[in-house]
Amino acid sequence: MTRHDDWLLNQLPAGMLGEDFFVRFVRIFQEQAGTLLAHADNLPYLADRTITPLAMVRWMAQWLGLSGIDDSFSDALQRQILATAGATLQWRGTTKGLRMLLELFSGGPVTVSEGGGVFERQGAPVGPAWVVMEVQSTGLLEEPDFLRLVLDEVPAHVHAEIWVGERRAWPLPERIAQGVAS
Repeated sequence: MTRHDDWLLNQLPAGMLGEDFFVRFVRIFQEQAGTLLAHADNLPYLADRTITPLAMVRWMAQWLGLSGIDDSFSDALQRQILATAGATLQWRGTTKGLRMLLELFSGGPVTVSEGGGVFERQGAPVGPAWVVMEVQSTGLLEEPDFLRLVLDEVPAHVHAEIWVGERRAWPLPERIAQGVAS
């Protein structure tokens, strides 16, 4: 919305505009109110990930449960991470949600296999639930950060395996030897 520079002064009776001191006094309030009105005019756009400032993008990502977005990522990638976080929120902890998250951060094809499903009473498989996730790379993330991000999305009761290329990245062999496999 555009306003004339003297929007507040233009609302005063013409007789008051002849007093120089009064005009300067009212302009002080006009300048302060103008700043507030500019902020109010921008409120509808503040939550629009395509145009909001990047600091707001990173803050909104925290609203959705991400611990943060690296500000060294490109503007487009930061906005894409926020969009994916929003789109996957309803799928969090599911195969579809894991696949979407892995595709975003790895930047490539993903395979997610799991042993879950809907079973008849007394027909559920014996043993813990499991999921195996395979990616070719960890994308822009260092492997420990990638693993932390992905494992945070896997439900706590599910045994997880993560493969990067041909190498098992999680659980590490020493964790299996210790009996800590998820």
